Amino acid sequence: MPCLHHVQHPILLDRITRLRDRRTDQRLFVRLLEEASLVLAVEATRDLALRPIPVVTPLEETQGAMLADEVVLLPILRSGLGMLPPFRTLLPHAAVSFVGALRNEVTLEPSVYLDRVTSVTPDACILLLDPMLATGGTAATILTLLKGRGARRFRVVCCLASPEGIRKVQEAHPDTVIYTGAIDREIDAHGFILPGLGDAGDRQFGACPSG
Repeated sequence: MPCLHHVQHPILLDRITRLRDRRTDQRLFVRLLEEASLVLAVEATRDLALRPIPVVTPLEETQGAMLADEVVLLPILRSGLGMLPPFRTLLPHAAVSFVGALRNEVTLEPSVYLDRVTSVTPDACILLLDPMLATGGTAATILTLLKGRGARRFRVVCCLASPEGIRKVQEAHPDTVIYTGAIDREIDAHGFILPGLGDAGDRQFGACPSG
């Protein structure tokens, strides 16, 4: 399976354009992010395993299929929370874990401040959800944490990615599959994606108070 999927669905591209627009207010941003995430959810689960199951229709019995893979949804706090609802809509039986990470504004190195990872098996498919794959440091750190718990199957799902972030994840964890709706030009000295869409957390939830 290719390790990088650049999803080019027209609905996703439309939503990403609207997310980028500085005129998009908080309420609309939240809705657009959920709609973009729904398309990404469909793409990122396209090859999940199925098991055959008989089903009786109003007219006769036939053969159907149901999801067989164990799936864990892991939004990276806080911006990844906005991607969670559509994934839960499609995967209501998936376990949900949470990891919070902060990036040092000077070194750009991440530090984990919250670890609420459910027990995972090597066969579980873990979907890391974050609107932005910028430096890639946070995703790489969390993937290392998950591997330490025995996890072996990972997919990073994001709306935007930078070449630097993709390279960081692929070098540190070449077995990880990345799904993104856009690959932007670069990151700046502060670790923001250019042209990007700003701070996805602030645009969803409002700016964090200082101090």
